[in-house]
Amino acid sequence: MNPALPVLNISAYQFTEISDTAALREACHAQASAHSLKGTVLIAEEGINLFLAGPAQAVRNFVSWLQQDPRLASITPKESWSATQPFRKLLVKVKNEIIRMNHPAIQPQTGRAPAVAAATLKRWLDDGHDDQGRPVVTLDTRNAFEVDEGSFVGALDWRIDKFSEFPAAASQHLGDLQGKTVVSFCTGGIRCEKAAIYLREQGLETVYQLEGGILKYFEEVGSAHYSGNCFVFDERRGVNPDLSPLHKETLKKMPSQAEH
Repeated sequence: MNPALPVLNISAYQFTEISDTAALREACHAQASAHSLKGTVLIAEEGINLFLAGPAQAVRNFVSWLQQDPRLASITPKESWSATQPFRKLLVKVKNEIIRMNHPAIQPQTGRAPAVAAATLKRWLDDGHDDQGRPVVTLDTRNAFEVDEGSFVGALDWRIDKFSEFPAAASQHLGDLQGKTVVSFCTGGIRCEKAAIYLREQGLETVYQLEGGILKYFEEVGSAHYSGNCFVFDERRGVNPDLSPLHKETLKKMPSQAEH
């Protein structure tokens, strides 16, 4: 930990079947409050999605508590650091979806799409093809304003304003993806996981999600084949490829955005 950046920020999600959403909401709120954490926790029957920040030990104690639930034992947070608390309050909500796609047939809690590790994607992009010699395209599944802050060089960007527009956009561009290895990506993995499942159900045979999203890629690979920063939905507004928050003078130029 850098003494100048004492606040630990985590993002994590787990697609899993949760029937007791209200009870889990109460328990998560109590635990996060007890550890003086701030951020957002979203819970739905399809799983949990969270963005939290606080003192390192408090954050890790919360994660350890969460992992005691067998349904959430494998949840793996992405970590970054900041000088100050980037969230103003704690919100724990029960939602219909932990990331809204408005496509009920897509149920990641019953089976994931294949994932590709950051190091493998970097190697494919270095080589210009995957291990079978197929051309590789990266597909940004984030909102347009996020993409504008940074993305993989040459990534496909369908200019969606919200993730629920992804299925309609995909239907217009499926022909562009035929015969290629498609790697969908997003900030932390949750949107590109649903996106990869959707594309496979539309008949594309070789679709992967980027394991852990951009944040895990930054952590393991750095800035290779990536240009710019990664937008995040808190007061940091973005992180650099070394996972440091953007400089204050950069933040002033960026528009405020609500929770996605």
